[in-house]
Amino acid sequence: QVQLVESGGGLVQAGGSLRLSCAASGFTLNVYKMGWFRHAPGKERDWVATISSNGGLTNYADSVKDRFTISRDNAKNTVYLWLNSLKPEDTAVYYCAAVWKYTIRVAEYDYWGQGTQVTVSS
Repeated sequence: QVQLVESGGGLVQAGGSLRLSCAASGFTLNVYKMGWFRHAPGKERDWVATISSNGGLTNYADSVKDRFTISRDNAKNTVYLWLNSLKPEDTAVYYCAAVWKYTIRVAEYDYWGQGTQVTVSS
């Protein structure tokens, strides 16, 4: 059974940092590209970052570039999202997702986790 489980969310003050983890099971993570997305109340689910299967290629949304970092450890079947210099507008539920072909389009991702809440206070 394919499963993605996010963890690491929480409440943090503006300017703070968090590390989100996404643990994969039930499939071979190292052949999939991985993405992080976020969904804030009243907004659509937005793409945050994507990483290639070997970690050599990454892309970020402009709103998080230079603040967030996506990485992966295929030996541990885990993908990470490092969130730095957090702002109140980063508050959202963060999801990881897996896709066969490199893309930033939400609808093209095959597998999704259940999400982890990140709340940034001002």
